[in-house]
Amino acid sequence: MTKLLLSIHVLAAIIAIGPVTVAASMFPAVTRRASAVPASSGDRGDRGAASVPQALHRICRVYAVVGVVVPVFGFATANSLHALGDPWLIVSIVLTLIAAVILAALVLPGQSAALAALDKGSGTSAALRRLAMYTGVFNLLWAVVTVLMIVRPGSTTGA
Repeated sequence: MTKLLLSIHVLAAIIAIGPVTVAASMFPAVTRRASAVPASSGDRGDRGAASVPQALHRICRVYAVVGVVVPVFGFATANSLHALGDPWLIVSIVLTLIAAVILAALVLPGQSAALAALDKGSGTSAALRRLAMYTGVFNLLWAVVTVLMIVRPGSTTGA
């Protein structure tokens, strides 16, 4: 059962968290480029460029919700391994919570604000720089959690 839970946990992390990190990372640069396109541009490709940030934001929103599966199966896996009290896991849980808060409270609202500014044609440069920073912290937290899940410092589970 542990191997099944671990497999689902890892697959869910790849399928749910991966797209959020990639889409969130791309969003500031794509939005910056889209904001540089004049609203009255007659080029069909340029008008389509404004829809790319919307699609990236939608990916982030949808996969953030799907990503709830990751900690659910993570807890089930940790429980089956009797590792719920291990320091590496506790640190991973705390970092995951911080990443979730950053995504929900800073990244997704920042993307929404940038899309609203893009629709109005107003400047988004400073906001996009902040958003890129929040996204970088979010991604760094997931990288640390991934390393902790692989290395499991101090673990004696042998799984």
